[in-house]
Amino acid sequence: MREKDGRQVTGEATGCRRKVGDPHSLIRPVRAANTLEATFEALVRLVKVGAIPPGEKLPSERELAEQMHVSRSTLRSVLRDLQGHGYLEVRRGRYGGTFVTTAVPETDLPVEVDPSQANDILLYRSVVETGVARLAAESDLTARQRRDLRAASQAVMEAPPEHYRRLDSRLHIAIAEATGSRRLTECVIESRALVNDLLNRIPLLASNLRHSNDQHRELVEAILEGEPELAESVARNHVQGTESLLRGFLHLDR
Repeated sequence: MREKDGRQVTGEATGCRRKVGDPHSLIRPVRAANTLEATFEALVRLVKVGAIPPGEKLPSERELAEQMHVSRSTLRSVLRDLQGHGYLEVRRGRYGGTFVTTAVPETDLPVEVDPSQANDILLYRSVVETGVARLAAESDLTARQRRDLRAASQAVMEAPPEHYRRLDSRLHIAIAEATGSRRLTECVIESRALVNDLLNRIPLLASNLRHSNDQHRELVEAILEGEPELAESVARNHVQGTESLLRGFLHLDR
């Protein structure tokens, strides 16, 4: 931290010194396997807690991408989705740019959740679904189980938004069924019901759905090819992506 003209300034960001209290100085690099979801988490959290206040103009796309250490294509997808759901607005003209809207949108369900309960749900899901993915890949799958997995994967990839979460859940249940364990299948059904209750409190984001489907495809292929370590790794990244979105939109403490 330095002094300049009697004012304290923080470290430099993309060549520009920031005054203490400048909301743009709160934008930090994103470090996560799920860069897309982590970018959502970082920006939405800053908007929802008022760290970047209503009416505040965001840095330029180039500067923001550099500050967050993400690609401009990833950032563009995030900004487009947040604009579509009412968190940001784009103004044209000489003094235009991307601005935080004056009112943060609300979902139909109350967004207030017990952070400790939500974190417990996310932990439960992580342990259950990553373990199930590994066991499914280690299993001697029948022809019918292989068909069911492929069909469930295809269904969620083709799902319209209003049916996405139901078919997403069905795919994860099919993975559990591939282990041959009724108890594990019941655990996945329970975890999906709990997580879906949280997910229903946040918007469906087109870029996240595309990313999720890429992970679904990779996960199913790892299971069908009998690669347990890869299946577990993909499942973990998939679960962490969902966690990032929920933490950002619902403002859950880590």
